[in-house]
Amino acid sequence: MIKKKQYIIALFVVFMSITGFSRAALPAAVGNQSLPSLAPILEQVTPAVVNINTRSVHYVRNSRSEFYRWFYGLPSAPQERVSQSLGSGVIVDAERGYILTNHHVVNGADDISVVLHDGRTYNAELIGSDDGTDVAVIKIEADNLTALSLADSRQLKVGDFVVAVGNPFGLGQTVTSGIVSALGRTSLSGLGYQNFIQTDASINPGNSGGALINLNGALVGINTAIFSPSGGNVGIGFAIPSTLAQRMMNQLIEYGEVRRGSLGVSVQNITEQLARAFDVKQKHGVIITAVDPDSPAERAGLRSGDIIVELNGDKINNQQQFKNFEGLLPLNSAVLIDYLRDNQSLKTATEITESDRNELGGHELHPLLKGTTLRNLPFKYRQQYQGVLVDKVVRGSAAWQMGLRAGDLISAVNKQDIATLKQMTETMHNNKNAPLLNIYRNGRNYLLVLE
Repeated sequence: MIKKKQYIIALFVVFMSITGFSRAALPAAVGNQSLPSLAPILEQVTPAVVNINTRSVHYVRNSRSEFYRWFYGLPSAPQERVSQSLGSGVIVDAERGYILTNHHVVNGADDISVVLHDGRTYNAELIGSDDGTDVAVIKIEADNLTALSLADSRQLKVGDFVVAVGNPFGLGQTVTSGIVSALGRTSLSGLGYQNFIQTDASINPGNSGGALINLNGALVGINTAIFSPSGGNVGIGFAIPSTLAQRMMNQLIEYGEVRRGSLGVSVQNITEQLARAFDVKQKHGVIITAVDPDSPAERAGLRSGDIIVELNGDKINNQQQFKNFEGLLPLNSAVLIDYLRDNQSLKTATEITESDRNELGGHELHPLLKGTTLRNLPFKYRQQYQGVLVDKVVRGSAAWQMGLRAGDLISAVNKQDIATLKQMTETMHNNKNAPLLNIYRNGRNYLLVLE
């Protein structure tokens, strides 16, 4: 019995030393006993984590009013419906009032309010939002704010202790703890560019946009999603790495959007049949099915049939990883490409520049296009169609009110045919008159003047 107690005590001492819960790591006094506690860290952290309340107004037609309009000839007025949602955010710049949160927390909101840890409430301005990475930046005008410093999330290791702070279910600020369960998580359904930190710290609805911190009290991630069949926490939560969030934040503050480039290739996964057809043995990599003209890939000498196996030294296993790399790569950055051609290992390099952007915000071309996102037409459609694709139009924006819709194809500007964003940009910047757009939609052509 004595030996058993000695064994248990020894295990406890080893656990405490491994986890780092020592006086040196976490100096704290609870009552009259010196015990490990997160309290000293949280006293510095919790004032920087805020609650975010959003309000959205939607107008819908009422089936009853439609009946009265039809039967009595009365005018039909749409009904106003108001929806509200709750989330969290992290103050990252106390002087300028910038707050990091999730795109899905503030997306579509007509009003955004922020409740600070001390109870003060402020209206917030949306600075920019990126659905691809689920990062958004809002701003408040307030004094005496506390901000969190951003750690280098690339230094995280599986097993590191982390703490999640947020506003789950609207209950108020809540703290949970756990470890880093995995890094670089991808292939999560319904999400965009993915490079998540996985943690078993409890993350529940309302925690979105909250802080994931290390034991130094620095921000290592923005809580964003959970994996749960029931909708509640099952010990699998995900956070956007702070290094990635910071890169997106800097662009959102500077441009109001995230500007992405493109290598200019279409790729697909290597199946067993394709591996046999190309006589390749390795299972990872993506095969190039098309190379866009005058693209970084073409300038690097890549051809259809080449198999990309690594980008900047990172192994590419599938389409999702390739999409992540391409979508998260900053503009004007060099790309080292390892690829196979005829079973021969080759290397090449290229650079994604501003002119290689695959999408841009319409406001960069004309003020009345604010709220739109324009994209190059996917290469596979260019044999049948020509023009620039309208990817998104914010409901209620000037472009929306003029009749522009997502899915429209802009085929010409001022009577000049265009095929790419680069051509559209040059055409609009070289003409000072009100732009005349040729719009193709559902087999019909329309004209739209931006004035």
